Amino acid sequence: MLLEATLAEAAESDAAEQTVQTMRDDVSGISGVLIGGVTATTIDTNAAAVHDRDLIIPVVLVVILILLMLLLRSILAPVLLILTVLLSFGATLGISALMFNHVFNFPGADPAVPLYGFIFLVALGVDYNIFLMTRVREESLLHGTRDGVIRGLMITGSVITSAGIVLAATFAALGVIPVLFLAQLAFIVAFGVLLDTLVVRSLLVPALSYDIGRRIWWPSKLSRSSPGRHRTGPAGHGAAAGHGPGTAGASEAG
Repeated sequence: MLLEATLAEAAESDAAEQTVQTMRDDVSGISGVLIGGVTATTIDTNAAAVHDRDLIIPVVLVVILILLMLLLRSILAPVLLILTVLLSFGATLGISALMFNHVFNFPGADPAVPLYGFIFLVALGVDYNIFLMTRVREESLLHGTRDGVIRGLMITGSVITSAGIVLAATFAALGVIPVLFLAQLAFIVAFGVLLDTLVVRSLLVPALSYDIGRRIWWPSKLSRSSPGRHRTGPAGHGAAAGHGPGTAGASEAG
């Protein structure tokens, strides 16, 4: 048996969704009774998007964290990088919401946009993390962590920035397509990539790594090595700890 009814509220309004949800709660104990329609479909779609987001995002973060730990041979550095990824993504969503609601005046948002935006931004952000921090670690083995951060940033900074600008421009081009989902995704990814490359990877991550020093590589041996063990002198001659005048009082350089 099929019964059709028309809601007094607009089909996709919050009031209509509340009405349908109330009706579903009222008939939840009756076997074989289902409530469908446009509003019900919207509710189910939003619920599925929230479920997917709450499931996929933690799984992706855990997998990336494990891979970074294996690559960098550290626990603290990958945790720090994951936190910067979350900070960048949160800032991007906040700015995007302000732009969508008060500048572009979009009528709403596709419930899948945050998840797709997260996947794109995390994939790109992790690439930049790997590119930067693997180079920093290589330089840290020779020059100490703080010098390694500076050297690694000097070598990779221009490449990361250039790649970020190109990727942002590429995704921004999707914004000209008159599809709300693509326009919102284009802005989120383009803005997020620029924020990631110009601020997070170029300033925040190097600054935190420099401030923490060699402890960022905990618990690997690099975090416990003596201040001058991996360093070389200005002209490339041995300046390792225990050789040459003045080494006994050398301060920590990483």
